Amino acid sequence: MGRAFEFRKERKLKRWGKMAKTFTKIGREISMAVKEGGPNPESNSQLRVIIQNAKAANMPKDNIERAIKKASDKDTANYDEMIYEGYASGGVAVVVETTTDNPTRTVANVRAAFNKFNGSLGTQGMTDFLFDRKCMFKIDAGDFDVEELELELIDFGAEEVDKDDEDNEIIIYGGFAEFGNLQKGLEDKGIEIKSAGFERIPLDTKTLSEEDEVLFNKLIERLEEDDDVQQVFHNLG
Repeated sequence: MGRAFEFRKERKLKRWGKMAKTFTKIGREISMAVKEGGPNPESNSQLRVIIQNAKAANMPKDNIERAIKKASDKDTANYDEMIYEGYASGGVAVVVETTTDNPTRTVANVRAAFNKFNGSLGTQGMTDFLFDRKCMFKIDAGDFDVEELELELIDFGAEEVDKDDEDNEIIIYGGFAEFGNLQKGLEDKGIEIKSAGFERIPLDTKTLSEEDEVLFNKLIERLEEDDDVQQVFHNLG
C-alpha cells in the first residue's frame, strides 16, 4: 500500500476528536462553502462534499440543514482559512489549518500552545518543502476492483487507489489541484463519495526522544482542542 494510505491509517483515530467539536468544525466548513457558492448543494460542489463529510461523521440531518440556513443569513459571521506553521520540541514540523472569525484570537492561541510546549511558531510556507499536498476521497468498497478503478480514474487525476479492509472503504488520492476533476469523475460515474478532503503527506519523517515526544503530544492535543483548529499535520514518524 502507498505512503499516503499508510500515513492516513496512522492518524485516522486522531483527526477530529470529540463529536461535538467535529460538528463545530463541519459547521464552519458549511458556512464558508455557502458564503462562497450558495446554499444549494446541487449547484455548489464544495458544499455537496462537505455534506457527505458531515454524514460520514454521523452529523444529524437537522444539524446540517440548520448550519446551511444559518450560513445563508447575511449577518452570520464570516470565517477565513488561516494556516500556521512551526516546529515542535525536537524539530518536528507542524502545520495547523484553522477556520476563524477572529485571526487575532486564533494566532494568539496557536502561538501560546507552541510556546508552552517548547515549540516555535514560524511563518507561512516555511514547511511547504516537507509535505506533499494531496486531495483524498473515500468511497464504499462494494464490488470494485481496485486496479480497474485506478485505471478508470487516472484520467481524472488519481495517483493512488487503496482499499481499507478494516472500514471496507476505498481511498483515492490525487494531486492537490485535482480535487475538482476527481470529484466530477466520481460523480459522473455514479460513485457516491462518502467523504473527501486534503492531506499533507510528510516527504520524510523525524523521530524524537522520549522527553520531546511527551511535549509534542501535549502540543498536538492542545491544538486539536481549539475550536478554531480544523486539522493538524506533522512529520513525526
